[in-house]
Amino acid sequence: MTKEEIQLLAEKIVSGRATEEEIVLYNRICAYGETTGNDAGKISDAEKAELENALKQTILRKIGRSKVYHLKWFTYAAASIVLLLLVGGVYFWLNERHKRQPEYAKERSYKGDALPARPGAILTLANGQKILLDSAANGALANEGGARVSKKADGVVYDNTDKKATVAWNTMTTPWGRQYQLTLADGTKVWLNAGSSLTYPTVFAGKQRTVMVTGEVYFEVAHNGQMPFIVEKGDVKVQGAGTHFNMNTYDDENALKVTLLEGSVHVSAIPDKSGLAGNPQSAILKPGEQAVISPSIGGGRGEALTIDHSPDLEQVMAWKNGRFVFAGSDIGQLMRQLARWYNVEVEYKIPVTDLFYAEIPRNTRLSDVLKALELTGKVHFTIAGNKVIVTP
Repeated sequence: MTKEEIQLLAEKIVSGRATEEEIVLYNRICAYGETTGNDAGKISDAEKAELENALKQTILRKIGRSKVYHLKWFTYAAASIVLLLLVGGVYFWLNERHKRQPEYAKERSYKGDALPARPGAILTLANGQKILLDSAANGALANEGGARVSKKADGVVYDNTDKKATVAWNTMTTPWGRQYQLTLADGTKVWLNAGSSLTYPTVFAGKQRTVMVTGEVYFEVAHNGQMPFIVEKGDVKVQGAGTHFNMNTYDDENALKVTLLEGSVHVSAIPDKSGLAGNPQSAILKPGEQAVISPSIGGGRGEALTIDHSPDLEQVMAWKNGRFVFAGSDIGQLMRQLARWYNVEVEYKIPVTDLFYAEIPRNTRLSDVLKALELTGKVHFTIAGNKVIVTP
């Protein structure tokens, strides 16, 4: 196609006149331009501004509202700009559709569709008793070593009112398709993403506050300079006093990541069987930095701990803020998030090598998320029961 034909196709897209086939064709042309360096799909800043304004007007017509939205831009190849605009349009359209819940509720259900994760967890007490928090009523749940455990609207809260309380250990677990929040006995607030767990004492005693995690957990640590707060995942330890940080420790990800938002933390890891045993690799993070540790630490190869001085904080914290943010994510990263959030299995018929850029609300049905991603023309999905099948 000539540059003029591509521009005409872009105009049809932003005016709302393009068919699904034309959208897919345009996105494939953009993807080809990214791969080959062909400049046929490139547009100037002035053209980009014009397309953005046209897209806003298209979105307003679709949702029937007068509110003007600010579109966030990812700074990547110019050939993909219209694709990103389209994905942005999908985001705002889905967001508004969920705000208009009565209308959305009338739509048909998709066969094999899945609803997004909802609040829920399993609380395991010191004696092994398990409490399903999904169905437990608000109010007192247990008394653990003198600490009162209560369920409130914003999660489980531990209240240590007994000076003679003894230390007992509890574990909170969020299965796939669930997320939850709790407040520890020292006032530290904790958010658990889907497929995560936190093991912690019901009261804090001694010289430090220690907890253990799996999965992904965000901490807002209550300040106590005399008793540092320590989070452990295998041989990795994160220590702070009063600080906010996120830990992504999923075993199926390619690295363990600690991202600091406020305060200061000390991150250390002791490699096993690498010749460096007893010589911790460590770093002190500043706000806005991320420690990246290979999951093979503790498994024999002893890779170094590295620091990312400018991670994408919006992407890191998207799960807690109720969004999916894919900024150059490969299909594996993307589908692992969807699998945990919607509690589904994923099967790949043929490998997909493209990268994806999208921002979608997490309160969206699985089928709508997949449809938004299919608009890129890079991937297709089939929902078969509890399984999502991925094909190019």
